[in-house]
Amino acid sequence: MKNKFIATILTITLMASMTLVGCGSSAAPTGAGTQASSAATQESTADSASAADTTTSGEKTVIEYWHCNADTQGGTTVEELVNKFNEENDHIQVVAKYNPDMYKGLMQNLQAEATTGNTPALVQIGWAFLEYFSNNFDYTTPQEAIDAYDSEDPNFLTDNFLPNVLNLAVNNAGEQVGISYSVSNPVLYINTDLLEEAGVTDFEMKTWEDVRKASQQVHENTGKYGIYMQEPADFWAQQAYMESNGAQLLTANADGTYEATFASEEGIEAMQTYADMIKEGSALHITWEEGCQAFVDGNCAMLYTTIARRAYVQDNCQFQVKTVKSPTWGDKPRKVCAGGCFLAITAQDPEQIAAAWEFEKYLYSVESMAAWTIGTGYVPPRKDVAEAENGLKSFLAENELMTPAIEQMDSVSKWTSFPGDAGLVAEQLLLDTRDQILGGETTAKEGLESAQKQINELLK
Repeated sequence: MKNKFIATILTITLMASMTLVGCGSSAAPTGAGTQASSAATQESTADSASAADTTTSGEKTVIEYWHCNADTQGGTTVEELVNKFNEENDHIQVVAKYNPDMYKGLMQNLQAEATTGNTPALVQIGWAFLEYFSNNFDYTTPQEAIDAYDSEDPNFLTDNFLPNVLNLAVNNAGEQVGISYSVSNPVLYINTDLLEEAGVTDFEMKTWEDVRKASQQVHENTGKYGIYMQEPADFWAQQAYMESNGAQLLTANADGTYEATFASEEGIEAMQTYADMIKEGSALHITWEEGCQAFVDGNCAMLYTTIARRAYVQDNCQFQVKTVKSPTWGDKPRKVCAGGCFLAITAQDPEQIAAAWEFEKYLYSVESMAAWTIGTGYVPPRKDVAEAENGLKSFLAENELMTPAIEQMDSVSKWTSFPGDAGLVAEQLLLDTRDQILGGETTAKEGLESAQKQINELLK
């Protein structure tokens, strides 16, 4: 177990301003990602949570599982999975506790509990909070739990997860803090009817150059827009877009410090290309909600956003939709950022740690992973779920929009989070610069170079 210093309330309050839209739910029609659970659910959660104040209940060990899934965002699936585990298990009772305001809300609540000496047993941690969580809270790494309580399956992690998927939950110190659970990545949704109307016959859009040419053709021949790339209060989509061109937002130095490096030739080229598309009228520069609505209404031919929006797109579009993998820049390798969360064991008592691992391992079973994907729209992090007969095989056959996201899991990389106390300020500088570039207020070169210089001053 790792002993950490519990940071001040002030720090976590500052972190609360971060919005994690890249990991939004498929069911949320506006992309806000923070809808509250129903009153009934919250009441039952509060009542059941009180039962978890003791370590055991009769012959059962009682543990709390903290999650961020409202009813419209997978909460029903959480309840189903927990109920099934409790029904089938004779020595562990899991109490699920919903935390409003997504991962930042959970972190605030975890902070408050930690100061009193109380902690849940298992928690969902958003990707952008990986470093903060591992630096400030007590936890047991998954391999430590396996070695202590599941010695018959010592290679569970390497046997069931791709190395890059495991790496998502590895902190800057090289420690496997948890295991990837909710994973989303960006795909390109395509209105094939509108492309066909514009005279575009190849719908594959393998490269960003293909996307640009098709977008120009749509604008010239129909007067509508070619593409919208999500622009919420994070840089998630733009990171995938730039890094696929060879840019790198943040670089680790040999001395353990970090340096912003996004104002490279590749980063500038990527941002200027998209800014030029907006200026010529073939791309949109509006809010995420407006951009998604423009696609659903048939006014924009392509939508670059999270696969977790699949159900919303599928349920609301009145035209033929297909998805393709995130486009590449020629023959450069594809890079897509993971949205979502990982699971971490925060139990302190050995009996609770053992129970937390048993429940966590159940959540990663093929059947549970399949249920989670169907209920939320996230891509399963476990590598054999898609092909398993008792997994997603039949679901994917009927929901082909999911296929590209699953096929590009080998290209998933970490969502960049700037380190240190200045991390949130650095993030906001990058977002402000993005909006200035796409709004035509500055060039990509001037904007990115200025922001990079300011951020590196903050990181010193």
